[in-house]
Amino acid sequence: MPMDYIRESEVLKALAHPVRLRMAEGLLGRECHVDKMVKALKLPQSTVSQHLGVLKAAGVVGIRKEGVKTCYRVLAPKVVELIKVLSKGEVSR
Repeated sequence: MPMDYIRESEVLKALAHPVRLRMAEGLLGRECHVDKMVKALKLPQSTVSQHLGVLKAAGVVGIRKEGVKTCYRVLAPKVVELIKVLSKGEVSR
């Protein structure tokens, strides 16, 4: 099956911001709600929500409602692998 270059580039664009990349890394293997992310990232709730919106639109994260709270988690297996590769350090040249 050929790669969907447009779709994959949208995922990469969503992860290209340092805050969103950090958010996605923090959501690997766990769920988290906005309040916890606001505290961990030390950013305003509106900023965290905007970044989550970008990640959600690109299909990087999914949501689950828990009462009035929305829990986020990484959905895309490719994103999990990509972050694991990036966390290993520098790319050999």
